[in-house]
Amino acid sequence: MANTETALKEALSSIEGATGAALVDYTSGMALGTVGGSNSFDLNVAAAGNTDVVRAKLRTMELLGIQDEIEDILITLGTQYHLIRLLRSQGGNGLFLYLVLDSGRANLAMARHQLRRIETQLEV
Repeated sequence: MANTETALKEALSSIEGATGAALVDYTSGMALGTVGGSNSFDLNVAAAGNTDVVRAKLRTMELLGIQDEIEDILITLGTQYHLIRLLRSQGGNGLFLYLVLDSGRANLAMARHQLRRIETQLEV
């Protein structure tokens, strides 16, 4: 089992094209850990903003009566992919992994696979 810091560092080093990763509590909007990012890309701000995305999708599913779980949410930009993976592991309720990828270097299918694997090893 990996702690938050180890899991995020593994995401950044093992996922091709990853430029930032965070573990986020979507009830509070706080990042519990971050790695990567840059002066022009603040992962804490992105984490807080993406809690609104998760909350909106969960609220919409509830209004529609959809009885299912979100596996991940993908936001594609011109030069980046933003991947949000809600944790299903025990103790992960209300948390998501957030991964920022350079779309020119990333293999999205492999990134999703690797993030799923990292989730199973994460101890929260």
